[in-house]
Amino acid sequence: MAESAACPAFQLGGARYDQGSFFGRLRHFIAIIDPSTLFVSEKHLKESIKLLDDYKHGSLPPGVSDLQLWEAQKIKQAIIHPDTGEKIFMPFRMSGYVPFGTPIVIGLLLPNQTVLSTIIWQWLNQSHNACVNYANRNATKPTPTSKFLQGYVGAVTSAVSIAVGLNVLIQKANKLSPATRMIIQRLVPFPAVASANICNVGLMRHNELSEGIDVMDHNGNVVGSSKIAARHAAFSAVQSQTVAAHPQRGVPSDLWPLTACGHQPVPPDVSD
Repeated sequence: MAESAACPAFQLGGARYDQGSFFGRLRHFIAIIDPSTLFVSEKHLKESIKLLDDYKHGSLPPGVSDLQLWEAQKIKQAIIHPDTGEKIFMPFRMSGYVPFGTPIVIGLLLPNQTVLSTIIWQWLNQSHNACVNYANRNATKPTPTSKFLQGYVGAVTSAVSIAVGLNVLIQKANKLSPATRMIIQRLVPFPAVASANICNVGLMRHNELSEGIDVMDHNGNVVGSSKIAARHAAFSAVQSQTVAAHPQRGVPSDLWPLTACGHQPVPPDVSD
């Protein structure tokens, strides 16, 4: 009841939470990645779409609250691509990024990895990222499939090359102690994934950067095409993916020495 009372007036295509405050933006993105939308039934999805269509055409049934409209819009935006109008495959929805990506992140952080296991996990990670980027692409303009294949190959190649190259360099660094070498090895996934994400976004969205994306007014009408908007969108995606990679791949590596320091064996040359 409290949430319903505090619910703002519904605005089709608008944001439910105040985008002028950090807390509002945080709640907005939490709603975008909310995994509960993965379990929405086909019937519930159709009801949500119909409710929004009724609102758009001014034929909304009596008794429908703003909260119901916001929830309907949340469900539609989580499942239906805004440009194609088609359902996004579940593992590649933004709401599925965390539950379907977590097993891959765990694989990237496994200790004592071989060259083969490093290649496999980096390949799986970039394959998942490429599919998410493609499924959530800006589809207002047709893009050749070859462009996405170039982005996929470029991202996988950069991630595998950096990860394998750093691991080989670390193993050959004889001056480093085994403990230091292990700590650095645990940091390898972050630069590999971050750089591959940059490559992935740049190549996968090359068509948008070269041709621009549609720009709309407050009423949702297309007013033109802008390369500046495309660059801003791509740069924001690179920033967010790079920052997002650190808590998953970097923080566990940063905390490992703190959790392990209490369990290190006493060197044999230290006496009481």
